Amino acid sequence: MTSVPAMQSGGATVSYPDRARSIEALTRGETDQVALMATLACEIHHADDRFDWTGFYRVTEPGLLKIGPYQGGHGCLVIPFDRGVCGACARTGEVQLVPDVDAFPGHIACASSTRSEIVLPVRNGAGELIAVLDIDSDRPDAFTEEDAKGLSAILSAVFGG
Repeated sequence: MTSVPAMQSGGATVSYPDRARSIEALTRGETDQVALMATLACEIHHADDRFDWTGFYRVTEPGLLKIGPYQGGHGCLVIPFDRGVCGACARTGEVQLVPDVDAFPGHIACASSTRSEIVLPVRNGAGELIAVLDIDSDRPDAFTEEDAKGLSAILSAVFGG
């Protein structure tokens, strides 16, 4: 991967390229999407102390997301495309970078501690939306465009989208 930025973790810098190499080694040859999502959720979640909840919501039928592999407390089980930050990502196919979840119209509060959020589309090799990656933080304004770029590169490398 080229020009993938670093992420902060408890004062130490963990680079997205290093995380991507680790994930590639762990997932090499694996084709099962749920196994890949479970591995990514764990690796990403434990890479940065800003990440309070890290997980996937899978597209299970048109216009509907259901919870997939995740790390952290309980998540919402079902999210329609027309609700919340995850729904906005699925609906538009665009990264949602939300510095203050209370200011996002229709935000779904799965955890009252969440202050900011980033949600990224997950596409397969054919370009079809198969899921969204949702990362919540208990810190306000925790995510940047650099996070979006680094995480998008990892998702593209693993899922081919």
